[in-house]
Amino acid sequence: MKTEEKASEQVSYGYARVSSTSQNEDRQIIALKDMGVPDANIFVDKMSGKNFDRPQYKKLLRKLNEKSCLYIKSIDRLGRSYSDLSEQWRIITKEKKADVYVIDMPILDTRREKNLLGTLISDLILTLLSYCSESELSLIHQRQREGIEAAKARGVKMGRPPKALPDNFYEVYQEWAMGKISAIAAAKKCKMPESTFRYKAIAYQNSTQKDGES
Repeated sequence: MKTEEKASEQVSYGYARVSSTSQNEDRQIIALKDMGVPDANIFVDKMSGKNFDRPQYKKLLRKLNEKSCLYIKSIDRLGRSYSDLSEQWRIITKEKKADVYVIDMPILDTRREKNLLGTLISDLILTLLSYCSESELSLIHQRQREGIEAAKARGVKMGRPPKALPDNFYEVYQEWAMGKISAIAAAKKCKMPESTFRYKAIAYQNSTQKDGES
């Protein structure tokens, strides 16, 4: 049976994923619609691909069967982990008996050859791609760690810079240190929480003491 004839008999589903809510999945959605996937059959998760504990993916999985074809833009949208990705591919194609079509990698189309050779080719390509995907992610993390360590070695301070103290802090601090006002009143004058004022005041007090000792 030709691939086109096989596809026409199937129900099309699509899956898209972005790593966070700030990222946009429109490019994936457009690609899925271009493949003929109805809006109602497109499932989107906005979370990391480190595992498959995703609500929309789980919902999609329950709908797949031997009359389904799952479309994804690229293999890394399904997942990043080599072992987890291989397991989900097995569940979809072997347990659910659904087909999978990877838009950016047309050779990963399980509708093509429903024989031992076709299955072997798809499985081998998937193994290679998922391994490369996981290796790429590990390399990115390694580069990030190396970049942070190099920056620290240069004396670069990591993290969010401390918020500047209000202009009247030192004047209010003197009043508080001399016992003229309470910490609550001092915090109110500085327009900051009492706990923040106490923390800043103690830090300033310690720094002045060190300066006096040096």
